[in-house]
Amino acid sequence: MKKIRKAVLPVAGFGTRVLPATKSLPKEMLPVFDRPAVHWVVEEALEAGIEHFVFVTGRNKNAIEDYFDRAYELEDSLRRAGKTVQLKMLEDMLPEAGSKSFVRQQSPLGLGHAVWCARDIIGNEPFAVLLPDVLVQASPSCLAQMIAGYEEVGGNVIAVDPVPMDQVSSYGVIAHGPKVGKSMPVTGMVEKPAKEVAPSNLRITGRYILQPEIFHYLETQERGAGGEIQLTDAMLRLMQVQAFHAVEFAGRDFDCGSRIGYAEAFVGYALKDPELGADVRAMIEKLLARD
Repeated sequence: MKKIRKAVLPVAGFGTRVLPATKSLPKEMLPVFDRPAVHWVVEEALEAGIEHFVFVTGRNKNAIEDYFDRAYELEDSLRRAGKTVQLKMLEDMLPEAGSKSFVRQQSPLGLGHAVWCARDIIGNEPFAVLLPDVLVQASPSCLAQMIAGYEEVGGNVIAVDPVPMDQVSSYGVIAHGPKVGKSMPVTGMVEKPAKEVAPSNLRITGRYILQPEIFHYLETQERGAGGEIQLTDAMLRLMQVQAFHAVEFAGRDFDCGSRIGYAEAFVGYALKDPELGADVRAMIEKLLARD
């Protein structure tokens, strides 16, 4: 069983659900409390042992690449001003040289196409996919829990979490067999089913561990919903010849791709901050009392 060393982060989307904030700022760079959303996702992956990140970008996404690079002018200014705490923070978050790659998805052809764009850097080894507009608060991290499940069963792994049955029509959900250890076998995936016919209430949550054979299926995948190459369609084909398992992670996820989800994430991460969380809670209670 090969170790999961690499992760793909598809960051080429426009973020139309949170306009106008994303007109000139990548949605992945929207601050969630004290750091951009994509920073939280990278921290999750680093905790799980990821060594190399492949960002699949598009036009006007240079801010992401710059964020994970040195800021010489800023660092020099902090050094001259004696602001050692801020300078150390920047130095500590600087990634190891060569640990991040950036490839372009020249056309908006969907999530499956974005993952396929990373094929040459991933090579012939299993890898993780993390959707950067989904943030997960968990300890250990969501991806770490998935890797623990992967080490038990191998193959392909999907993160899932339960939702009320009257909400399943808003998500992709799985059909599954009995749970064994940390995981359960996946027997099917259904996109936005009516609750009367939904195979379960376990939704797919923007985190995947995939075998490299998925690239063959993505390369030959016909366009699906929205005229895009859908990752789910390729996974369903791969499922015919390789095992898929789901890990029901312990934690809380936020959909930062919507305005209400972004607001919830901002507040959720602010409340969990070890230094300011109590002050944030008091501030929220004070604001609510005024209303």
